[in-house]
Amino acid sequence: MFFQHVYDKSLAQASYVIGCQAKGVAIVIDAQRDVDVYLQIAKQNNLKITHIAETHIHADFLCGSRELAAVTGAELYLSDEGGDDWQYQFAHTGLKHGDKIALGNLSLEVLHTPGHTPESISFLLTDHPSTDKPVMVFTGDFVFVGDVGRPDLLEKAAGITGTQEKGAQQMHQSIQRFAKLPEYVQVWPGHGAGSACGKSLGAVPSSTIGYEKIRNWAFQYENNEEGFVESLLDGQPEPPKYFAMMKHLNKMPRRLLVEIPKYPRLSKEEFLMAYHNGLKIIDTRNKVDFARGFIPRSINIQGSNSFSTWMGWLLSYEEQFVVIADDDKMEDLTRKLMRIGMDNVYGYISDVDNLGLELQVVDVIDIETFKEYIGRQDAQIVDVRGESEYKTGHIEGADHAFVGTLPQNFGKINKNKQVVIHCQAGDRATIAYSLLKKNGFENVKNYSGGMKEWKEKKNEVTK
Repeated sequence: MFFQHVYDKSLAQASYVIGCQAKGVAIVIDAQRDVDVYLQIAKQNNLKITHIAETHIHADFLCGSRELAAVTGAELYLSDEGGDDWQYQFAHTGLKHGDKIALGNLSLEVLHTPGHTPESISFLLTDHPSTDKPVMVFTGDFVFVGDVGRPDLLEKAAGITGTQEKGAQQMHQSIQRFAKLPEYVQVWPGHGAGSACGKSLGAVPSSTIGYEKIRNWAFQYENNEEGFVESLLDGQPEPPKYFAMMKHLNKMPRRLLVEIPKYPRLSKEEFLMAYHNGLKIIDTRNKVDFARGFIPRSINIQGSNSFSTWMGWLLSYEEQFVVIADDDKMEDLTRKLMRIGMDNVYGYISDVDNLGLELQVVDVIDIETFKEYIGRQDAQIVDVRGESEYKTGHIEGADHAFVGTLPQNFGKINKNKQVVIHCQAGDRATIAYSLLKKNGFENVKNYSGGMKEWKEKKNEVTK
């Protein structure tokens, strides 16, 4: 048996290539959209991709199953569970609980595991030449290392009311059935630490059913469904705005993108025309370089592992935008954008210094200066971290306005006061600073040390 775990750090998303080397065939589970990685793996290992499967209709990334099928001609195997409202709206081979996929000398049994979503399925793998007992299970967003999938996304991100409690109850039932599988079976989930699909995902890539029964909090509520539901729904992070679009695009027919696009490098004149026509400018440089000098009205979203998540929070899928990035960074950024279906890039530039525009400087303050603004009537301290972070502990008197929803909450911020923003360690505060400046807030200061420095220096926090 051939096995390879493919991991996208930018979305903490896992996909899998499993092959029967004796027959030279392979299946890919939960493919990312830039599918060249799977083609390369198959070629290097003399495998032909004949099967493509998904564990559910994903919300956090644009699944590349259809791109991969278009390139390879492989068959799509997708869930037909969950009822009429949860069916993929394009051609595929439908899967129900108990169905089996034959892959050479391997087989994958379908387990309906609702909770995260109604149609969610897992794949239980058996390597028949070695044993007739299952050896691995691919759980998607059902069971993670140390956590389980959140059932509130359909309600919070897609606006389908009344689904989170029912989903939590289904998750409890699914876990009880799952716990009856052999404890030695390896668990390979769809996400790792950093994903917004759960609240406490582990950092290691895999586990076993036995380990999860001991260590995963969700398995400790066997006879307490009410307590499980309450614990599961409590403290979930804000679902990124783009999740609703991913649900739609992963379910419906859409345009396929089978190659990595190459966006044009803009001339000075092309950039200035786009800029003066109101296209959004996304500056992907690090926050320090941005602070030293940035184009007015540009938004700083650093090209880090969180790049695609913040792009999905703050941009619509209808608007074109320009990227500021070095030439050697563009392919990586393009891939990250592809993975959430954000393909509307007008072009990019690398240099901000020779455009004939007067650059602005971020007003960064240190902790001692920051303290001078606390409690002042003419100042407003704004904490732009997530809601659960804020509730866990914040600076007394600080208002909360999560950076992901800041554009919808500008009314909470007083333009007539000195606004002082902070986050945990400075990245989100720089995004917030650029958003505020773009939208007419002139009196803004950025305490870049954030809660990390505040706590390190033994300052008090309140809840």
